[in-house]
Amino acid sequence: MAQGNDSLSEYNAKRDFSSTPEPKGAHKKGKGALFVIQKHDATRLHYDFRLELDGVLKSWAVTKGPSLDPSDKRLAVRTEDHPVDYGGFEGVIPKGYGAGTVMLWDRGEWEPKEDPHEGLKKGALKFSLKGERLKGGFALIRMKKRKGEKRENWLLVKERDEKALEDGDPTEKWTKSVKSKRDMEAIAEEGENYKKGKTYSTQPEKKKSVRRNNSAGKGAGKKSAKLKFTPPQLATLRDDPPEGDEWLHELKYDGYRIQALIENGKVRLITRNEKDWTRRYPTIADALAKLDVDDVAIDGELVAVDREGRSRFGLLQNAADDKSTELRYYAFDLLYLNGKKICGDSLRARKKLLKPIIEDAGPPLFYSDHIEGNGDEVIRKACAMHLEGVISKKADARYRSGRGTTWVKSKCVGNDEFVIAGYRKSDKRGRPFSSLLLGEYAGDELVYRGRVGTGFDEAAFEKLCEKMRPLERKTSPFDETPSEAKREAVWLTPKLVAQIAYTEKTSDGRLRHPSFLGLRTDKPAEEVTVMARDDKGETSEFKGVRLTHPDRVMFPGQGATKREVAEYYAANAERILTYLKDRPLSLVRCPAGRQDECFFQKHHGASVPEALKSVEIKEKDGKNAHYLMIDNVKGLIAAAQIGALELHIWGARADRIERPERVVFDLDPDEGVSFDGVKDAALELRDVLKAAGLESFPLLTGGKGVHVIAPIERRRDWPDVKTFAKGLAQKLADASPKRYIATASKSARKGKIFIDWLRNERGATAIAPYSLRARSGAPVATPVSWRELSKVDAANAYTLDNISVRLAHLKSDPWKGYDSVRQSVTDSVLDFVK
Repeated sequence: MAQGNDSLSEYNAKRDFSSTPEPKGAHKKGKGALFVIQKHDATRLHYDFRLELDGVLKSWAVTKGPSLDPSDKRLAVRTEDHPVDYGGFEGVIPKGYGAGTVMLWDRGEWEPKEDPHEGLKKGALKFSLKGERLKGGFALIRMKKRKGEKRENWLLVKERDEKALEDGDPTEKWTKSVKSKRDMEAIAEEGENYKKGKTYSTQPEKKKSVRRNNSAGKGAGKKSAKLKFTPPQLATLRDDPPEGDEWLHELKYDGYRIQALIENGKVRLITRNEKDWTRRYPTIADALAKLDVDDVAIDGELVAVDREGRSRFGLLQNAADDKSTELRYYAFDLLYLNGKKICGDSLRARKKLLKPIIEDAGPPLFYSDHIEGNGDEVIRKACAMHLEGVISKKADARYRSGRGTTWVKSKCVGNDEFVIAGYRKSDKRGRPFSSLLLGEYAGDELVYRGRVGTGFDEAAFEKLCEKMRPLERKTSPFDETPSEAKREAVWLTPKLVAQIAYTEKTSDGRLRHPSFLGLRTDKPAEEVTVMARDDKGETSEFKGVRLTHPDRVMFPGQGATKREVAEYYAANAERILTYLKDRPLSLVRCPAGRQDECFFQKHHGASVPEALKSVEIKEKDGKNAHYLMIDNVKGLIAAAQIGALELHIWGARADRIERPERVVFDLDPDEGVSFDGVKDAALELRDVLKAAGLESFPLLTGGKGVHVIAPIERRRDWPDVKTFAKGLAQKLADASPKRYIATASKSARKGKIFIDWLRNERGATAIAPYSLRARSGAPVATPVSWRELSKVDAANAYTLDNISVRLAHLKSDPWKGYDSVRQSVTDSVLDFVK
């Protein structure tokens, strides 16, 4: 980037000031501290981040926009310096360099924490923002250039302070200008107000009234240019639909995502990867052309349905050639209507406009209706209808291209054959039985797998009764018949095979949410075995728990599979459960492996395996929620089954949740601190705790640091324990301010160790001893003795590859005495930190 008096030459050279409303480059005298962010819808939507320094605006293009979550590292590409006057620009840049709409998204002042010139030179610029929206500490970190790379890539990172948020995407929260209060669409429409010759102001000029007619139909709004394709919004996969009435749940269709763009009766059908399929599906295009609108952009799904009206992807693949296949277009969102782009409106408002447009049209166009709340019941019914699953959407959310958390998808999984071993009688008229009793063979033994009572129509009842009647017998065909199967049972000789859809199997092999799909006449009952599915390599059973995709690689660097994770947890269950049992916990789940998407889960849901237990806990809002717990080896294996690579525990047991039983200090070093420095800190913390009257034990976290843990008797509540932990951390920081810090500020942590006491709050968790970590190398959080700690080279020294060797050679428990020590946070202990 250019420096000094010539730093604006690149800016001026790239622009034609006879046509663009952007201000011409000129240095500003004096020392200003302006900070602005401009949302810029150019070739790609991005956010221009600008800091005033030396009379110009130092500039970066942040591709995804800023985040308030310190774990987000947002790419920021360095661009040319801009004049300070550009900090007030808002409008439309015409065709040419940077063409597109610009919004003044945030503004305020910035304050460097160190010499900003040195920071830019070294590639580490740390500062505080005092904006209307962004506040607190941030850092810009320059990335190392790759060979042949011309761009100067930086990372914009939020520091951990009181302004940080875990769910911190401010670009979703704020969508209008800080000055003019307009959204991007309104600014784009008024682009003519910013032609050359007019005095620039961030306030919009008085404009002619533009009628915004939200009624569906022709004549509303303003005439449009050619409609543009909008990259689709995508859903994030979760096991269960989210709870709450603020969510709208729609059926998930098994088809092609199609955006219908209609202008004056001319239709374009565009796929999610922008292929034009209009000619491929003329019947759908013809129907859309008849809609009573001037111009509209609709988001929907093109499906092919069977005779029962269920979407079938296999049928759709051949539908272009097979004219007898029934095609349907399910419309579920509205992006543009009669001259107005409405992506910024709430989903509820968009669907309200969409509904009359589609419902009045009739087949093959269908409105994708929704249900508010009751997500568990919706997924249950969707699976019973043999559908793919449910899409849950935030009712008040705007339409946002790309994958996010305001759209969530939950799938129905499981589709297998089971032997019909009997049925349960029904007392309802017209229903000959209430449910079928199902089983499968494990060797020569028929094993009970549960009951199915949904999915039957009149024809299915009639056909099943006809086939079951000759097979009735007096004795159970199961080798072991559970009591729940015996009630009102009519037993059958096991000859019939049923195709069953279900959400999952419990740890003892029972089906959850099963639904009858039909009879299989092409397979004898003897072939319906556990081993038959094992041979597919997709399902196996381990210690009585069903493992799907056991060969899925969870740690690519080691090639460690889901089965190996389960085997590790099973082999070390006794050690792990010593610290895990009876405690609420959170899981870090990586269903497709640590290289893919990972997320925290603390609540028990409808699709969680039965072996994972739950405890009811009152949350901050006063409502009760069910938290996860693991009580036995099956629970550990079930955690492995759902891709849980990390186990994080509360500091209290479920039976007395308001009385913590341990104090945890997490020694979290800055990148410049060696592990020897961390070990010295742990030993010093041990000595200080001992002086306060508390014995402690060290844990290698598997990351960068060490946890120092003091077990305590359950006498104090959370506020007392938190007060002690905070006070002790501050005491150490005050005594050695060059070595330690007791606040979460990363900017102040340089060269220091953060003594993290925040894990002693109610609801906070810490990594469980012997838990795996979802990190490179498959490290294990490992308890060590104080003597051992001095010999260890790193916090991630023990891994899935070598932990078994360590445990096999242990002569005694490294935490010997942990369970027997009797100590508590007494008044004198509290006085120690005052």
